[in-house]
Amino acid sequence: MLAKYSFALLASLATLGFAAAAAAGNPTTTIPSIPKTTVTPPASQCNTAPVQCCNSTTTAGAPAAAEILSLIGVVVQDLDIVVGLTCNPITIVGVGSGGSCSASPVCCDDNNFGGLISINCSPVDLSL
Repeated sequence: MLAKYSFALLASLATLGFAAAAAAGNPTTTIPSIPKTTVTPPASQCNTAPVQCCNSTTTAGAPAAAEILSLIGVVVQDLDIVVGLTCNPITIVGVGSGGSCSASPVCCDDNNFGGLISINCSPVDLSL
């Protein structure tokens, strides 16, 4: 019986020794994730004009946005898209030539909710 346990112990130690040697021979490399970079396009590239000036932006899944979307009966499939809250259009004359927005200038795909919310927004640069 003692021989049986001795053999099992010896086999386990040998396996552990081989695994440690293999791991030492093949070091692993951890590559840090590269942060995403976003380029803010000029307002003139907003294909769904007019550019909006929103008091704030958040995701569709955020509590404030989700509540507004629910109240107006809009279902958004992707809760990670950016929405603008309390938005007003910026005239095209002002874009690129002194247009101002003290909050969040954005270009949104759907602005048909009376300024309450704009859906699928991207930030834009008014100075370009």
